[in-house]
Amino acid sequence: QVQLVESGGGSVQPGGSLRLSCVASGRIVSINDMGWYRQAPGKQRELVAVITSGGRTNYADSVKGRFTISRDNAKNMVYLQMNGLKPEDTAVYYCNAHGVYSRDNYGHYWGQGTQVTVSS
Repeated sequence: QVQLVESGGGSVQPGGSLRLSCVASGRIVSINDMGWYRQAPGKQRELVAVITSGGRTNYADSVKGRFTISRDNAKNMVYLQMNGLKPEDTAVYYCNAHGVYSRDNYGHYWGQGTQVTVSS
């Protein structure tokens, strides 16, 4: 029953900004960790940023200083503010919720993915 729905992807020029949003739904009680991953064609899916329920964050070295992850526990939402975008940021970005406690069950979930394209 738990679902993650993403929004905010699109095309932008180098140096531009995008804000990704993800909302988790489905009688959720709590979520431990929420994060963003990305995957480019022919490459392995990699962690971009993660944030715990208490607000502790961790970023990939490649995005540190440019991206900011945040969450709203009351709304079961997580955001990724991406500034100073580079062509190498081009990928499908996936929202992840790790450790979701709901009235139905416990599990880990992925969003459907949203395309981010950075090009001139």
